[in-house]
Amino acid sequence: MDTNLDSRQLAITIAKVLDKNKALDVKVLKIEDVTVLTDYFVIASGTSTTHTAALADEVEFQLQQQGIKPFASEGYDSKNWVLLDYGSVIVHVFVPGTRTFYDLEHLWADGEPVDLTDLITGED
Repeated sequence: MDTNLDSRQLAITIAKVLDKNKALDVKVLKIEDVTVLTDYFVIASGTSTTHTAALADEVEFQLQQQGIKPFASEGYDSKNWVLLDYGSVIVHVFVPGTRTFYDLEHLWADGEPVDLTDLITGED
């Protein structure tokens, strides 16, 4: 991955893309002190399977414009939970029911929430 963005900047950039495209309840969790899996999770919801796929597509498109490609992606078949793995940042885009069921924010509650108040609108 050829980029000047560090993990935190990448996570915030992704959160901004999701927010700009009407994602619901965008959250960023810093989990680098909890696991070696990744540094940050970006978690968001779409309003439908179509919106969820479109959100993930837009993240991929916007980052690809900066020369950043995911190492892997999963979930485009069902579109209930699309995962994009950028190594130091893993993006989870859910439909609301699936997000509630898996409850990653609770599962990774030892992670540190990143304050996005001044960075995204949070409007639906």
